[in-house]
Amino acid sequence: MKDLGGLMKQAQAMQQKLADAQARLAETTVDGTSGGGMVTVTLMGNGELVRVLMDESLVQPGEGEVIADLIIAAHADAKKKLDAKQAQMMQDAAGPMAGLMGGLPGMKF
Repeated sequence: MKDLGGLMKQAQAMQQKLADAQARLAETTVDGTSGGGMVTVTLMGNGELVRVLMDESLVQPGEGEVIADLIIAAHADAKKKLDAKQAQMMQDAAGPMAGLMGGLPGMKF
């Protein structure tokens, strides 16, 4: 039973590290770009879109569809980066137990 107690302590420590990582991630921002940097979007760690920056040369009559496409592409770029950052932070927090966590529901590694 001594080993079980140690395992429980280790699991509790990992749970706290995961909670800390999730809190840090919530405060994290990532930028995604498209159009060679003509459009940049910023996402919070929860995926919320918080900023869109556009090169002023895009703001011309008839460019609405191009702008929309660039915003979507920049958002996809930022989301991909955010997903990678989330996975890395959770894996780092889980430490040696990361391999075990991959099979648990809600745990992406």
